[in-house]
Amino acid sequence: MAAEDSRGTVATQAIQRDKGMTIIAGPCSVESLDQMMEVAATLKELGIRVMRGGAYKPRTSPFSFQGLEEEGLKILREAADAYGLLVVTEVTDSAHAEKIASYVDMLQIGTRNMANFSLLKKIGEVTAESQKPIIFKRGMAATIEEWLQASNYITMNGNENVILCERGIRTFETATRFTLDISAVPVVKKLSLLPIIVDVSHPTGSADLVPAVSRAAVAVGADGLMVEVHPDPRAALCDGPQSLDLEGLRKLVVELEPVAKAVGTSLT
Repeated sequence: MAAEDSRGTVATQAIQRDKGMTIIAGPCSVESLDQMMEVAATLKELGIRVMRGGAYKPRTSPFSFQGLEEEGLKILREAADAYGLLVVTEVTDSAHAEKIASYVDMLQIGTRNMANFSLLKKIGEVTAESQKPIIFKRGMAATIEEWLQASNYITMNGNENVILCERGIRTFETATRFTLDISAVPVVKKLSLLPIIVDVSHPTGSADLVPAVSRAAVAVGADGLMVEVHPDPRAALCDGPQSLDLEGLRKLVVELEPVAKAVGTSLT
């Protein structure tokens, strides 16, 4: 229990408003222990402290890979512990909330569940004692006001440690997977005291666009980035086209350092 409490404290401090820019990186889905160990080793090498990976995957098609579920959680925890990392994964169903909370350092609410108020209440209750951070993604068709109001379902049920995540909204544009609302970052900072990070993979839908969008997110003042990374994106079971490979992640970190310095922040 002491080790879990310690991780929770570190996780709470990992992403803070206006305290530097934290990178969260990892694959869309946990596929194997070898995969996650390779990713974790690279994150450790680059000084990235938070690894992501999906265990329960809500997919548009029921025929798509749905995740390894609890086995995926075990793999995430093993890989993270081997390299001293924090780990975050998505909660898709209230029935899984307590189980997931027992394995991870941060929990994520995805775009499809932004307005699933019963789930938001459950997450607040389950994490009320631990205060593990909740990364709360904007709904793909939600206004900023609706997003901020929805976050109250978590905070009012016991956990005020919410991190907002802009991930692009659905518009008429088809050149990208979604339209990244980069202006959401300064707007949220004007309207809320919560930290805000940017998912740079889902709005682009294409790995070659990720570096440019990442630079924009740092420049506009985001408190962190969420980046999808896979050892072999072409073989990924989920979101391969938008995932950087490990060398791509290395190059991204190098590119972001001078941008962060130029706007008076740093990669943390």
